[in-house]
Amino acid sequence: MRVLGIDFGLSRIGLAVSDSDWEMAFPLKTIYKKTREQAFEEIRAIVAQRGVEAIALGHPLDMEGRRTLSTRQAENFRQDLENRLEIPVHLVDETCTSAQAEAKLREAEVPPKKRKAILDQQAAVEILESFLHND
Repeated sequence: MRVLGIDFGLSRIGLAVSDSDWEMAFPLKTIYKKTREQAFEEIRAIVAQRGVEAIALGHPLDMEGRRTLSTRQAENFRQDLENRLEIPVHLVDETCTSAQAEAKLREAEVPPKKRKAILDQQAAVEILESFLHND
């Protein structure tokens, strides 16, 4: 059984996948969203291909833990995922995951242009690792 980590954004969706033992998270891809339906189809295909049985979705709260417009958008996305895929979707606090992802990519000396292209995937790794190590 694998878990899919998702860093949800309005134009880009970063994805990461766990190993079958739920111990490690690996960057997978970034979906460049043209339409909502296209994004769901790409996620559905990955779920089927990888044997994903659960999703860890980033839950964006502000620094004080309050809900924002982005929070509501992620919650709506969660509901749509659950309805379409019929697998559990767990909300995971994603506070500072993008900053952590950026720091790790800088530390790994990933060039800035490449860093931008994989930042969403690395943020999804951070979300997924948080889920894997807190469950």
